Amino acid sequence: MTSQLWEEIQQQPDVLTRAIDVNTPVATEIAEWMKGQGFVYALIAARGTSDNAARYAQYLWGHQNRLNVALAAPSLFGPLLGPPDLAQALVVGISQSGESPDLVAVLEEGRRQARPTLAITNHADSPMARVADRVLELRAGTEMAVAATKTYTSELVAVALLSSAMLNSDAMQIALEATPQLVAQVVTGSEDMASTAANHRAMDRCVVLGRGYHQSTAYEWALKMAELTYVVAQPFSTADFRHGPIAMIEQGFPVMAVSTTGPLHEEVCDVMSDVIDLGAQVVAITDDVRCPASERILLPEAPSWLSPIVSIVAAQIFTYHLARAKGLDPDQPRGLKKVTKTT
Repeated sequence: MTSQLWEEIQQQPDVLTRAIDVNTPVATEIAEWMKGQGFVYALIAARGTSDNAARYAQYLWGHQNRLNVALAAPSLFGPLLGPPDLAQALVVGISQSGESPDLVAVLEEGRRQARPTLAITNHADSPMARVADRVLELRAGTEMAVAATKTYTSELVAVALLSSAMLNSDAMQIALEATPQLVAQVVTGSEDMASTAANHRAMDRCVVLGRGYHQSTAYEWALKMAELTYVVAQPFSTADFRHGPIAMIEQGFPVMAVSTTGPLHEEVCDVMSDVIDLGAQVVAITDDVRCPASERILLPEAPSWLSPIVSIVAAQIFTYHLARAKGLDPDQPRGLKKVTKTT
């Protein structure tokens, strides 16, 4: 029987191509609207996988657009009933379903405080979309698998489209339009990852390392490992990892790491070299054949700001194969359902 999750992983090159084609003019219109809204920072409300898309926005909008990005604490807008002052904020919700009440409450409070609101969601008729001033629809199509794959990469593309549109950058747009083909190359090489994953079928714990743009990748890879393989996977920035957690490394300890060519690559490689010296078994997703690792999953080279879109697909494929190697059904992760509503 064909796995629904596997089918949706393979759909991503076409899904992302469609999202870029359809949403480029929408992102342009939203960027024009944003110019007149008088905000100096963005506050993003998200949960789960979408929280990791928000982490990507923190780095991309911060680096490329010089825009400070904060992650909302939704409990302040619900159970704690103490919403902060949102003066000078653009309030953004990122949610595949757009249904979680706590995230909707953040945008509702934004509206109450007369702040501009934006929803990034796969469902234009969702409660989040209905309360927002502007909506950027993901265009990912129906996602049946419980674990998010194509909706997550579509969220990253939506964030990247807005960054490009805010800068009116032809160079960024051209690079973005080339990204689905890079994703297709990763999907084409998916069978090579099956043997790597099978080597780790006995794994029950690991850490997942990344830095900068790949902070989002590390967190999303760890989430997928927990969801689909039940491995206790803890994500860390390599900088934070040096501040204490590296002490847990012992002989044979599994470390998943993601790093691609860019300003922080050498620093991440240094940490990978250090943990190998301590006895760790390192699986690296990278575009650098020189990167220290016990095993490498090699990527096509992409601009650093787009590399999380490419690298997370490799992480999805690795995790899918690991679930299969463990004898688990990736379409039926225990205790989970497609839409989670928190208050």
